[in-house]
Amino acid sequence: MRKLRPIMFVGTGSDVGKSVLNAAFCRIFMQDGYSPAPFKAQNMALNSFVTPDGLEIGRAQAVQAEACGIPCSVEMNPVLLKPSGDMVSQVVLNGKPAGNKSASKYFLETNRDALFAEVMKSYHRLAERYNPIVIEGAGSISEMNLWDKDITNMRVAEAADAATILVADIDRGGVFASVYGSIQLLPPNQRKLIKGVLINKFRGDESLFHEGRRMLEEISGVPVLGVIPWFRDIFIEQEDSVVLDHLKNQPQKGKINIAVVRLKHMANFTDFDSLRHVPEVNLYYAESEDALTAADIIILPGSKNTIADMEMLRHRGLESVLMRLHQNGKPIYGICGGFQMMGKIIQDPDGVEGNVSQTKGLGILPVETVFKGKKKTEQCRFEFLNDDNVKGSGYEIHMGVTKVDGNPLCRLNNGENDGCFLNEKTWGTYIHGVFDNASVIREILRQVNPDIEINFSLRDLKEEGFNKLAGLVREKVDLERIYGFIRK
Repeated sequence: MRKLRPIMFVGTGSDVGKSVLNAAFCRIFMQDGYSPAPFKAQNMALNSFVTPDGLEIGRAQAVQAEACGIPCSVEMNPVLLKPSGDMVSQVVLNGKPAGNKSASKYFLETNRDALFAEVMKSYHRLAERYNPIVIEGAGSISEMNLWDKDITNMRVAEAADAATILVADIDRGGVFASVYGSIQLLPPNQRKLIKGVLINKFRGDESLFHEGRRMLEEISGVPVLGVIPWFRDIFIEQEDSVVLDHLKNQPQKGKINIAVVRLKHMANFTDFDSLRHVPEVNLYYAESEDALTAADIIILPGSKNTIADMEMLRHRGLESVLMRLHQNGKPIYGICGGFQMMGKIIQDPDGVEGNVSQTKGLGILPVETVFKGKKKTEQCRFEFLNDDNVKGSGYEIHMGVTKVDGNPLCRLNNGENDGCFLNEKTWGTYIHGVFDNASVIREILRQVNPDIEINFSLRDLKEEGFNKLAGLVREKVDLERIYGFIRK
């Protein structure tokens, strides 16, 4: 197969849809007989995933690897920043934690050239094995004050000699200024790498933008390669928790209502994507007593700052609400940080998460957690101990060590036990992705409706989504012209 030049998607701003478009082109190139792979030098996200060899990367690159039909690897996202507070992030380098840094220390005191050299090593290892590399930038390319610290946008495009496509979100407004300004602000050597523009999230009649498209090409000097409509009927896992603002937050009559407690530092909210797509379920994110009380099932999600989120629940009066609902027999389940919060106490003597050394948990489960410096990152298979028909796969990402003074929930494929089982309506686990397994979904829904049957495949749902997305992009984008840019 002919070797293709890498292609890169950069943005006029953050959350313009680069990740989803990257996944679309990953699937298109795979469909066309190539062997693509995704790459993002630096990602900032609380949604992460574990590679088969136990390394941590951004969830978006794992999704994009699925779109390529290949296993994810750490080279696809060598630097991951996981915010643990308003101005502090855990830095994950080549899949392993490299300490916590404030934004100022990370940008001002880190050796950017050394970090860039590391990320480009990852890029070149990928480029040796895959064709083409589909690169994603981060945020906006026009942040001039960050250019000398850039390790993920135009510096990567230049080093890789990537055909670079600028993505703009027309739904935000100001698309002419953002496209023109983003291109014109670039130095000439980088400006020439911009081969075209993709207009994303267009609502309404596209014919009304024909004149605007011509004008945009005229002022920017590059072609508009496509106009992608706003869509809601295609399932693609999202990375940014901003999407939570557009999801449901109310119960619905006639459905099994599942409330996920919305935490300030919620991590891996994609743990609940499968539940959102079960027809019998209405999944929503709850922040009030009324919303929790109306639920049939409550889930406490993962957190990047468990102690802070536990104290937030206490401050908002939701601790007593959860205890009352538990005592009244309402099903409550905890995932990772949520599992820790369901226990008696959470201790952080070494300041792994922050300045608070310990806090009381909800006391629902007979467990105690102590944070340690070593992070556990593993894919796993599991089998519930109370019912061996409930089984599946998932992954662990946590720094806490939890002592269980009771029954474990499940047995892992490595022989270890996981979680804590109080009864069918009350348990906690460290396994992210546990609800991606149909048998687990069936188990919790039967606590509300014993006769329910679930026929669900997340894999089929994802494949359908990738193919629908690729079909939409093929229809709306000048793919022949894009191939013209990347054929050497």
